[in-house]
Amino acid sequence: MQENGVWRLALPLALAQALFFLAPLMLLVGTSFATDENLTQASLRAWRDMLGDSFNIMSLLNTLRLGALAVVATTLLAVPLALLHMAAGPRLKRIILLAAILPLLTSVVVRTFSWIVILGREGVINSALIWSGLATSPVALLQTEPGLILALTQIEMPLMLLPLIAATARIDPALLDASVSLGGSLLRTLRRVVLPLALPGLVAGATLVFASAATAFISQSVIGGGRLNYLPAQVWQQAMVVFDWPVAAAMALTLMGSVLMVAGALSLLGRGARHA
Repeated sequence: MQENGVWRLALPLALAQALFFLAPLMLLVGTSFATDENLTQASLRAWRDMLGDSFNIMSLLNTLRLGALAVVATTLLAVPLALLHMAAGPRLKRIILLAAILPLLTSVVVRTFSWIVILGREGVINSALIWSGLATSPVALLQTEPGLILALTQIEMPLMLLPLIAATARIDPALLDASVSLGGSLLRTLRRVVLPLALPGLVAGATLVFASAATAFISQSVIGGGRLNYLPAQVWQQAMVVFDWPVAAAMALTLMGSVLMVAGALSLLGRGARHA
């Protein structure tokens, strides 16, 4: 009876998943095997166009590289902040946590367009570079990959920082004291005690940041512009401009499968590191 009760509680979620995720996914798979936008016949034409075109493959590789660079950038900033949160007092912890949550309260569209002002030729960064003498003329940041990575680092930072804070908050301070009392230096304690225990949060954050950055159509389009070549923009172009729905479906499935494979690889890497 108890098991039947659990299944009854899970049934609404299962029905919602089937209705709003599995059914559209199956329609997307079916569309990718259609001959044309009329969906009258089946063929592999869309998959040949997707996987046989070097431009589309380069778009996929650029998208995966963008996600990886966003993970690296957010990790370099989030790890020190998580360590500071772990060692800070109650008031500073609340400030760090508020700073981590605050970007989530703002629309990603608003944050993306604000980066246009920051990265523009007369924006904050160029003004600071010219004022400090590091540059004599405005530096091109908009419609460049470094500018896009800089914006994505701020936009995706909460997805990396919050799991890290949650993981480091569960570390028993007695373990740190034991490491120090046994002669371990601060760096060795961080490397052998803190980071392994915080690894689940790091893997979770890396997975979230990678998936979000690789599929960030708005940020890629607004900040990257037409000069940068990423797969989400190609999906939109095939669906809304060319109206080639089978190719758009094949591209979307390729992107989803690639992101899922990277997420699975990160999960396996985290498990292997914890068991090492």
